[in-house]
Amino acid sequence: MKFAFTTALVSLAGLVSATVLPRQSCPDASRFGILAISSPTNATSYSPGDPINVHVDFHCAVTNYDIVPQFIDYTIEVPANQNNGHEAPIVLARRTLAAGATTDEFSTTIPFAFYFAGAPYNVVLTDTYPVEGTDGTSQFLLEGSVEVPITINGST
Repeated sequence: MKFAFTTALVSLAGLVSATVLPRQSCPDASRFGILAISSPTNATSYSPGDPINVHVDFHCAVTNYDIVPQFIDYTIEVPANQNNGHEAPIVLARRTLAAGATTDEFSTTIPFAFYFAGAPYNVVLTDTYPVEGTDGTSQFLLEGSVEVPITINGST
């Protein structure tokens, strides 16, 4: 009898850990996607016209948080209380996630816009996703975002 009880507890513990571990392996910050910006030259700062690669991993968002993007917007924005604070976001791309995909990847260039030389900026990913309404039959859209800091050398 003691053996059966111990086996049941071990089995129950295994079931609980199997349920909890996936969420633990996905930090809360990953619920809107994990954004990475890189360049072919491995640059740490960018100038207008420089190529960049954008990669987003939505695996945790889709699998563990049930957040499936309907629209994905990528912008360059001024961090709060930086530069002059009056620069409008610059749109890099608006994309949709392919059915069944958990990653989005593309290449673009830093637009020839007006920047403050050496100033901090953020590449912001805004994930717009549908949520079931309280009536159980309708949906509405929510937004969440993540950002990656970059430095732009200024306008040329």
